[in-house]
Amino acid sequence: MAAEKDIIVALELATTAIRAIAGQRLPDSTMQVIAYAEENATTCIRKGIIDNIDKTTQAISRVLGHISLQLGKTVSHVHVGIGGQSLHSVLNRIQRNFSEKTQVPNHIIDQIMITNSGVVYADSEILEVVPQEYKVGSRIIADIVGMQVEQLEANFLNIIARKSLKENIQKCVKNAGFEIADLLIAPLTLGDSVLSASEKRSGCALADIGADTTTISIYTNNILRKLIVLPIGANNVTNDIAQCLKIEINEAEILKNKYGRAWLEDYEKAISNSLEISGGKEITESKLCEITEARYEEILKNIWAQISDDCEKLTSGIVFTGGGSQIAFLTEAFQQIAKDKPVRIVKGFPTDIKMDTSIFLSDNGRINTIFGLLLHGDFNCVVTHKAEEPTEMLTPEPIPEPTPEPEPIPEPEQEPEQEPEIYIPQKKMGIWERIKIALTDDSNS
Repeated sequence: MAAEKDIIVALELATTAIRAIAGQRLPDSTMQVIAYAEENATTCIRKGIIDNIDKTTQAISRVLGHISLQLGKTVSHVHVGIGGQSLHSVLNRIQRNFSEKTQVPNHIIDQIMITNSGVVYADSEILEVVPQEYKVGSRIIADIVGMQVEQLEANFLNIIARKSLKENIQKCVKNAGFEIADLLIAPLTLGDSVLSASEKRSGCALADIGADTTTISIYTNNILRKLIVLPIGANNVTNDIAQCLKIEINEAEILKNKYGRAWLEDYEKAISNSLEISGGKEITESKLCEITEARYEEILKNIWAQISDDCEKLTSGIVFTGGGSQIAFLTEAFQQIAKDKPVRIVKGFPTDIKMDTSIFLSDNGRINTIFGLLLHGDFNCVVTHKAEEPTEMLTPEPIPEPTPEPEPIPEPEQEPEQEPEIYIPQKKMGIWERIKIALTDDSNS
């Protein structure tokens, strides 16, 4: 369990919203919520499964960024819930025969558990193992260690899902810049937070009616016996209203939440009440309730089909939670199908959740899943920045100033070289040339 000063951060990847929450343990072991953020996820998550890696990564980054701002501390790790349509349980039996009566030691049980963990499922992986009882002959035994047996049968409930479910969650959280403190099976943590010890012990079914899926968990003798996710939820009701009345989804959602019924108790009163819808049209309340009642009947009959085989063991009946469980007359509608079974609808926050005075959240059951994740957190998820103390003060060596390079000394200017005069020697005159010149001079005189 985390220390009181530790801050636990949890992340839920739901169809309608990506939610993040932070809390601290109080001395009485309850959890105080100190930060909360959520962002619409309809464009990146479908039926609880990541549909767009990039958009989911960005949304995770933003909601956890808001948590960091509210805390004034940096979130580094996060506990992440795994849910969605591909999640379901498979019962696996392993038998061991001994040559003679043998006292069962711990290492035999460990070997059996390892054998179970090595079971391969096509395109799926084991995310969690819930040990069931052991069978020796006709006896059902919870703890077999130390008993003398010649043979035994070990039963395990393996919770499996498509490999891509876990891989995509890890990829998105890592790409957003965070580490995963733990991957938690969301339906299991939800059951621990909203079911009482007596309900689990005496036997009950938990139905979480979400937006696109309905998750059913069956418990008897404090052990999970079955887990299944149905691909149907409250959004199916909204879509029916929008299509039948030819209105927008947002308006259909408002009508469902305000006037919708899972079972129409007073038809005469409903038929006389008029409701105004877009386009200046009016419909009777009974018309709306006919739509919601028909779809809820389908949802509840699908739930009953999954639990009816174990109904004799479910002394505490069925417990409803999730946003889709808050519709009016849900108890009456389910009792039309399973007449003698007790029904409880979860109202308010889990008993171990306390709210900081600065946090205001709706208690309509819509966010009970993330409360369960938070309560199971056991790792401090924020970074504590601590100044590093220098081990030795060192005087830095002075950096020598660079020596300026000497300026180049200009060379003296040289007078331009004069081109040498070309000397042409004169030819030496012969005697007859001199006599000729002399005679020419005398004639001129």
